[in-house]
Amino acid sequence: MIFNDRLKLLRTECGLTQEKAAKALGIPPRSYQRLEMDGCKTHYDTLIKIADYYEISLDWLTGRTDVREINQG
Repeated sequence: MIFNDRLKLLRTECGLTQEKAAKALGIPPRSYQRLEMDGCKTHYDTLIKIADYYEISLDWLTGRTDVREINQG
């Protein structure tokens, strides 16, 4: 699955542990682990938190595009 692979990529690029990433996003560490492990479905607000925190587009995070940047136009 693209989502969990990209989430892990973002976290490792930033040098974060799963626990630190979960804390930064305001979600339980176990919930974050599940997102990376199996790409379990999550709430829309959590997706937005992830995209905002890493400054990437939701389309990239979910595999709809290969462009990381947020469309500002």
